[in-house]
Amino acid sequence: MGVLKKIKPSFAQRYRHILIVLRSTALVLLVIALSRPQYGNEQTKVVTEGIDIVLTVDVSGSMLAEDFEIGGQRYNRLHVIKPVVKDFIQKRTNDRIGLVVFAGRPYTQCPLTLDYGMLLQLLEKAQIGMVEDGTAIGSALGSSIERLKDTRAKSKVIILLTDGRNNAGEIDPFTAAEIARTFGIKIYTIGAGTKGLAPFPAVDIFGNRVMKQVKIDIDDDALKEIAKITGGNYYRATDTESLREIYHQIDKLEKTESEVTQYTEYNELFHYFLLPAFGLLLVELGLTKTKLRKLPS
Repeated sequence: MGVLKKIKPSFAQRYRHILIVLRSTALVLLVIALSRPQYGNEQTKVVTEGIDIVLTVDVSGSMLAEDFEIGGQRYNRLHVIKPVVKDFIQKRTNDRIGLVVFAGRPYTQCPLTLDYGMLLQLLEKAQIGMVEDGTAIGSALGSSIERLKDTRAKSKVIILLTDGRNNAGEIDPFTAAEIARTFGIKIYTIGAGTKGLAPFPAVDIFGNRVMKQVKIDIDDDALKEIAKITGGNYYRATDTESLREIYHQIDKLEKTESEVTQYTEYNELFHYFLLPAFGLLLVELGLTKTKLRKLPS
């Protein structure tokens, strides 16, 4: 009996339970791998199609009339128009917007662009007197059409703002409107300024700045017809609030179309369990062939 007590269990006998643990763990991992665990990553894909818009703004001398107010202070028409147009630009998304200014002739201040920062800088630099005086509405529309006619945009829009009537340029405004229609370009027209007399800055014989009441004629009928020909609308802005509301209405009418598609992208996780399972089975197999192999009885 004393001899039997001194016989110690072998290494294989003491650690044979390790084989059971290895095989059990491997089987659990295999079951998990066979269930094909996945990790879902839900994403939203937004497909947008922008509008091409040319802002066509009058910078003739008559735009110096100070019949618009901001915070109770009178300013000239162009000064008031700039922040309103700026707000309109900043509300747009995915639209290419250009800027054409005009007086006696048109000038492309900014071509169609998605860089609104650059566009706003060039808008701010637009000044009365930057081109010879006059009101070339037809030529301004022609220049704006040239910017839009070959683009692939689904919707093309010109927003024309003026405070006068066509008295310069080589293109008739109605002819320009007909051309715009053939290219699928819609024109919104805005007549800016109070009806009747408007306060206009002048210098008296002593060199002092004075205000004179001057009648500035806006050709409402022509602007209405231009808009009608192209399927647009005509608006009359007689103060700052009405001007802001007009651009707000146009913003609502000409919205960028967007298509939202939701989908879930799955990542397979089974290999994170399958590979360790095979590894454990190989370890078990190696141990059964070496240190934990069964001895013949």
